[in-house]
Amino acid sequence: MSDAMILVEAEAFDTLGGWVIDQQFMDEMGSPFLLAHGLGRQVDDASTALSIPATGSYRIWVRTRDWVGIWKGDDVRPTLRATGSPGAFQVLIDGQPLSASFGVEGAAWHWQDGGLVDLEAGNRHLALHDLTGTEGRCDAVLLCRDPDFRPPEAGAALEAFRRELLGLPQTPQDAGDYDLVVTGGGIAGICAAVSAARCGLRVAFIQDRPVLGGNNSSEVRVWLGGAAHGERFPSIGNVLDELEQERKAHYGPDNTADLYEDDRKLELVRRESNIALFVSYRANAVETSHGRLTAVIAQNTVTGERLRFTGATFADCTGDGAIGALAGADFKMTRRQHMGRCNLWNVKDIGSPVPYPRCPWALDLSESPFPGRDGEGGIERLGGWYWESGFDRDPIREREHIRDWNFRAMYGAWDALKNVQVLYPNHTLHWAAHISGPRESRRLLGDILLTAEDLFAGREFEDGCVVTGWKIDVHLPEARYEAGFEGDAFISTPLFTDYPMPFYVPYRCLYSRNVPNLFMAGRNVSVSHEALGTVRVMRTGGLMGEVIGLAAMCCKRW
Repeated sequence: MSDAMILVEAEAFDTLGGWVIDQQFMDEMGSPFLLAHGLGRQVDDASTALSIPATGSYRIWVRTRDWVGIWKGDDVRPTLRATGSPGAFQVLIDGQPLSASFGVEGAAWHWQDGGLVDLEAGNRHLALHDLTGTEGRCDAVLLCRDPDFRPPEAGAALEAFRRELLGLPQTPQDAGDYDLVVTGGGIAGICAAVSAARCGLRVAFIQDRPVLGGNNSSEVRVWLGGAAHGERFPSIGNVLDELEQERKAHYGPDNTADLYEDDRKLELVRRESNIALFVSYRANAVETSHGRLTAVIAQNTVTGERLRFTGATFADCTGDGAIGALAGADFKMTRRQHMGRCNLWNVKDIGSPVPYPRCPWALDLSESPFPGRDGEGGIERLGGWYWESGFDRDPIREREHIRDWNFRAMYGAWDALKNVQVLYPNHTLHWAAHISGPRESRRLLGDILLTAEDLFAGREFEDGCVVTGWKIDVHLPEARYEAGFEGDAFISTPLFTDYPMPFYVPYRCLYSRNVPNLFMAGRNVSVSHEALGTVRVMRTGGLMGEVIGLAAMCCKRW
């Protein structure tokens, strides 16, 4: 911050109102942004104090986007086309709105000019005022004394600009040296960190969310699948047992946040004296030497602070193989017809009539079938795991696109039921995950690539160590819901295939074949697309985590 410029990033708003901090796209954005996740109801203002160093005229820049802008224009298929701008919001200074509305122009993230404002020196009040309750978004607000200055739009220039204005050091701070550095705080990562710590290893555990559990957290709300305690190694699963939840609900408004016991997961990890836990840190850079990983760099999603973790061994439990990809590990990724991402959602009867606004910017499902419509299973089928998209999209680079497509399907379905068919007068959209739950992306390659043929043949590997407990379950677009949305389906169907069980995944799938001190656990291990259909579930990932925690201990001893 300087006298000439004042940068207020999303995480600097100390009162969020009804806005949420969206951190899942930091690789693309460089920082989190605020999301007006109101499900069609205006959210309360996000606000913060603003210190103006000198009286004068300031140009206001707001980094935002029209999130449905990519689906506008005559070149967009009519069934996919959006009209209107659902993400509209205002910027208020001392309660007075700027003349411009934001989130209504530009399909890409950009700095929108908010015009010149005369401000007196002293404390001012800055607020974001949502106008729609339907996913408006703001990354940052910049106040600039030079009326002709334009901030950099993206990439390294924008990152350096942010760091300079926020007074952040250009080099990361030392966070210590560890026996094992675990990145990714889902079930696989928790089990890896705890398993290693209980073997006496000093562990750094890095998670980019404020909670642990990944898909099995209150943010995503998916239950554990798979088996544990195989006859060959019955103790593999002991750590996982401590993460099992007693109360469960699958879909609908009964699937509440408290069932996922976020606090209990955090407490389980914090009780381990050998674990240094770093939540809200996104690992987004690495250092290597002669092909080996030497350090992971992680950025705090709230403050922007960067830390450097050195270690003897590393575990990629990110699901996306993020650390492996940064370190040059060999990987495979199915480019088309891979499994997609879900944003679960549900509706609730509140006991009295509640209106709902029309959604012309959502998918027009007025004449389209979908699960939850008459003849398609009833209202309880709204928002289940099969509301899934991104089958032909890049699962890494197009994550925001896929998540937003899920939003358009959800809002379009509810608009069709509520306003076109005039059903469910007392129901309202109750909850929707703004964090999408992924199924498939990068798969890091080990000394063995487990295939469906191995599973069908019941092949016994001498290093088989992780018991499976799930059929091959590969999701595909559901053909009867795809008409008009070919290439961008939003409803899936499972292709279940049996194989002889119990089956034990070999240890050689759990470490990189070309980065010699990198383990992996979870859905980014060394398997084919088809074999991922059985190992991707979370109990199986947790067993993998336990095994690599033990393996890291062996590496230290021998």
